Amino acid sequence: MTKTKKETSISRRGILPLLGGGLLLPLLGFGKSTIPETTLIAEEGVEEYQILLKPDGTAVKVRVSALKNAKIIEKNISNKSFLNWLGRKL
Repeated sequence: MTKTKKETSISRRGILPLLGGGLLLPLLGFGKSTIPETTLIAEEGVEEYQILLKPDGTAVKVRVSALKNAKIIEKNISNKSFLNWLGRKL
């Protein structure tokens, strides 16, 4: 018996898992990092920054050393009491 064209052709249902798997491969992170390890190590004299959110939703860059030296007024404060302390209403 000879194979017909219908038996040897690849259907859409057969291609979809291959296509989906191919699109997910870049998300898995196989491969080398684009950042060399020398740039990952913090040099002396170069300040590290952390991005924080202000109450109005804007982002602010703050030095990590400033966060470490910050005075803690009260720990584990709720959002509502923090907004009252800032003078904002919900």
